[in-house]
Amino acid sequence: MRIRHLPETLVNQIAAGEVIERPAAAVRELVDNAIDAGATRIEIDIRAGGKSLISVRDDGGGMDAPELSAALDRHATSKLPDDDLVDIRHLGFRGEALPSIASVSRLKISSRLSGSDAGWEIAAEGGRKETPVPSAHPLGTCVEVRDLFFCTPARLKFLKTDRAEYAAVKDVVCRIALGWPGVAFRLAHNGAVTLTLPAAPDVAARIAAILGPEFGAASMPVHAVREGITLSGRACLPTFHARTAQDQYLFVNGRPVRDRLFGGALRGAYADVLAHDRYPAAALFLTLPPAEVDVNVHPAKAEVRFRDAAFVRGLIVSAIRHALLDHAGSSGGGASSPMSARTLESFRAPEPAQLSFAAPPPSWSARPTASFPRFSAPAARMALSGFAPAQAEVDISPPSGFSDSAREDDPSEDFPLGVARAQFHETYILSQTRAGVVIVDQHAAHERLVYERLKAQREQAGIEKQGLLSPEIVEMDDVQAESLLDRAGDLAALGLDIEPFGPGAVAVRAVPALLGRGADIAGLVRDLAREATDTGTTETLEARLNAVLSTMACHGSVRAGRRMSVEEMNALLRQMEETPLSGQCNHGRPTWIALGLPDIERLFGRK
Repeated sequence: MRIRHLPETLVNQIAAGEVIERPAAAVRELVDNAIDAGATRIEIDIRAGGKSLISVRDDGGGMDAPELSAALDRHATSKLPDDDLVDIRHLGFRGEALPSIASVSRLKISSRLSGSDAGWEIAAEGGRKETPVPSAHPLGTCVEVRDLFFCTPARLKFLKTDRAEYAAVKDVVCRIALGWPGVAFRLAHNGAVTLTLPAAPDVAARIAAILGPEFGAASMPVHAVREGITLSGRACLPTFHARTAQDQYLFVNGRPVRDRLFGGALRGAYADVLAHDRYPAAALFLTLPPAEVDVNVHPAKAEVRFRDAAFVRGLIVSAIRHALLDHAGSSGGGASSPMSARTLESFRAPEPAQLSFAAPPPSWSARPTASFPRFSAPAARMALSGFAPAQAEVDISPPSGFSDSAREDDPSEDFPLGVARAQFHETYILSQTRAGVVIVDQHAAHERLVYERLKAQREQAGIEKQGLLSPEIVEMDDVQAESLLDRAGDLAALGLDIEPFGPGAVAVRAVPALLGRGADIAGLVRDLAREATDTGTTETLEARLNAVLSTMACHGSVRAGRRMSVEEMNALLRQMEETPLSGQCNHGRPTWIALGLPDIERLFGRK
């Protein structure tokens, strides 16, 4: 078969397959164009999930007749004034969106240029454009896309249900709106307005409008500046998480992107405080010089490529970790969350007729009340350091740890986590504060304390290496081997000594002693090699070392079912207040929840 030039209509349809794979992609392109035109208000109206109609109206700068005609030509754009493909300062840039959409739909564009008395209109169907004609149109532009993919039935057949396509459109609009809080958005589906976002004074207000007040209450500010790159936004507290990564938003110079690097960075930042099968929520904005990022690597503009991906990942990880530590320090070592609100909502006062007892209630008045001496914080720390093993019998009277030492002027209640008043079910500590009560999971709390102490010891003394009697040779792809050897210095600091052993192989001379005997050294090295090749990092080894420390901390902590004296309970509270990230255990579970006195009074109908 001889080489031939394809007709322009077919070329545009092929491009449409790359750029416009579903209605949400067309909406994204049209909204991007509206923002680039300087719009302050954008109205999106769709029907049948965007299959039958997509209308995007804006109050931007508009176009005249020659520009309307040129807008439907491939590679015609106003967004590259100096022909520099590196210095991209607009959302839309490929020059293919409008002609691609026009080639697979019935398109009409009405526009009026700023400062002009008359508007213009142009239509196109299946890629054949008509001549612009005068039109009565207000300032700005309106793009109507009808019967998307009517001329490519194979593409239309693979679209999802109207509800699914509408959900994708709404997600696109919300993501773009997060990055542009100064622009008002309105979305309607089948004639019903489903989303209204007025112009917001700042990003925080737009985040609250889209992610909800619960995220605002359970998130912390993130800000970092390094070598001309700025990261800002909000990230959730460890107690606010989800089963999917749907609530993870990354913006690069105002452009919403989905990037594997971002997901990996979030996982690394929350590795010590979040369960492995849960995903944190975050809305982060990355601003950097255009030359440091390639935004033209994906036809649908969904991905970007950084000049120094490892640096950007490190910036995200370190910024979130610092935010976690700062928040933990400002909240007494813990992390406030909507956990307490959900706990209150779970309470339901039973009706009097429903109250029943399987056995007569105990007579508390016949039981003597014990009195315990007050103590200072240093003495409390000494008490905690002398914890007996979990199996040891600890004789305190009464077993539940009741105390009559509570007085209105008790200075111990000024501590963030208050003063211990009781232990119930030999698992939970009840502490009293000026503002209410705190319930502490004793095992989860002490597990975090032991884990942080083990990590501190490791950092101070270094990671002990276990030399191998004979080096273990691990074979792999030559590219992966080179990527791994480039980071041999970083791995040596973590206790893993490697050296080259011919093409496509490395020799392992020593491994971290923490891994113990029987560790799958070859599997670990291959995982590190794949990670180094894919992401430019080797954090798998550190994650495995931390997992070992976490297991050691779990087995070395105060167990559930262990009776504790009041001195031990208060010592635990004081060390929690001094330990970073003590609001969660190593597995991501909360270590304490707080119930405010006003909330408790409302539960009992006192307010």
